[in-house]
Amino acid sequence: MGAAGAQSPSPSVLSEDMRSPGSLGLRMSLAMVLQIFPTFLVAGLGMVAAGLVLNTVQDWPCFTEVEPMMVMVPALLGLKGNLEMTLASRLSTACNMGKLDCRGEAASMILGNLVLVQCQGIIVGFLASLVGMALTWAPKGHFQPEEALLLCTAAIVTASLASFLLGLVMVGVILLAKYFSWDPDNVATPIAASLGDVTTLGLLATVANFLYGQLLAGQLTGLVILVAYSLLLPVLLWLAYRNSHTTSILLHGWTPILLSMLISSGGGIILEKAVHRFSAIAMFTPVMNGAGGNLVAIQASRITTYLNKATNSLYGVLPLEEDRVCVLPCSALCGGLPRCQGESSSQHASTARILLAILLPGHVVFLLVLCLLEARGLPSPLFLGLYLLAGLCQVAILLYLCQILVYSMWSRGTDPDNAAIPYLTAFGDLLGTGFLLLSFLALHATGDPFVATLESGGAAVVVD
Repeated sequence: MGAAGAQSPSPSVLSEDMRSPGSLGLRMSLAMVLQIFPTFLVAGLGMVAAGLVLNTVQDWPCFTEVEPMMVMVPALLGLKGNLEMTLASRLSTACNMGKLDCRGEAASMILGNLVLVQCQGIIVGFLASLVGMALTWAPKGHFQPEEALLLCTAAIVTASLASFLLGLVMVGVILLAKYFSWDPDNVATPIAASLGDVTTLGLLATVANFLYGQLLAGQLTGLVILVAYSLLLPVLLWLAYRNSHTTSILLHGWTPILLSMLISSGGGIILEKAVHRFSAIAMFTPVMNGAGGNLVAIQASRITTYLNKATNSLYGVLPLEEDRVCVLPCSALCGGLPRCQGESSSQHASTARILLAILLPGHVVFLLVLCLLEARGLPSPLFLGLYLLAGLCQVAILLYLCQILVYSMWSRGTDPDNAAIPYLTAFGDLLGTGFLLLSFLALHATGDPFVATLESGGAAVVVD
């Protein structure tokens, strides 16, 4: 095993303990649940708030009149979530490896990463606006310069402000976890994802609505802001390049962010089509996608920390007896059980099963809170069953992909903390939106009364 400076148990030891049949394994599993589940519930309430915000603002003029705005939402949320969760994952691994114990090195790493996510946020906001415009306007062969300026400025300002605020929150959460000897891998990424969605959506709606009013008034506010950010970006890039902790990420960390944006855009296309058929689906989408992204980010962060400790951070070197990258789904999810002897992934299969077990009660709580806050009544048993099935399928696929992706990246010499989470959350957006739409189509085909209630906007308690 490699050097350790962590406050929490080594991931390899923890995984082994959880697979053991004795009381020690049960205690370690319970300790993991007690760390993850409360933060997952808090994160879920943030996702519920994001769903309520999206359900409200989808009828605002800046969303209805500027068509690419809704298409841009999943791409922008996915990209911003990736930045916060990769930041949380990097700092969590650094904390577990003891790199935040020295105050000077910790300050340099934290400040460098805050500048880096600001650079990434500005560029990501611009790219998300381009994706929204390309997917909406390119097939029709037309272009609206005023709306393009509105989209670019709104996305950049939103991403920049959200990066600054959420970056500070992430640093505080990880330092707090270190102080209380918690494993930051278990708490940082869910909080990053939950606060990221609701903060980004709220900022986007507020900024876009303000700039839309300025556009109608013939003001050049959007252009002035865009020029100011164009002048600020080179300074931030220079500062991030000069910091030894962020130079490599700045130069080589763009591929997963850009490719994940394209994957998330598929979810945006599905969402844009879905809201025309089922308008109420907008309030469930952030919850479905966010829950899956939260849990798979925890798994990715934990596996990366384990590989760092097991190999002393030697990228390209896999632990002994774990040299297989591609494994069967049964091995990744059921490894260590009597009837599934997939040794390659049994180290992390017990964690995957705990995360799947946490998902179901979490989704029930989120769904009930969302429906009651919107005064839509209680969901029907069929709606609840298909909703949970959609979430379970989404997360099971993501956890399997996580096992393969993290080990594959590590074996190729790539740091999964910077590259794995963007891909996983992007696939989570695509799978979550797709499975949710399939559920709504099935419920509509069966004449489910709760779906009819959602579409009518009324309140009703659906009985068995």
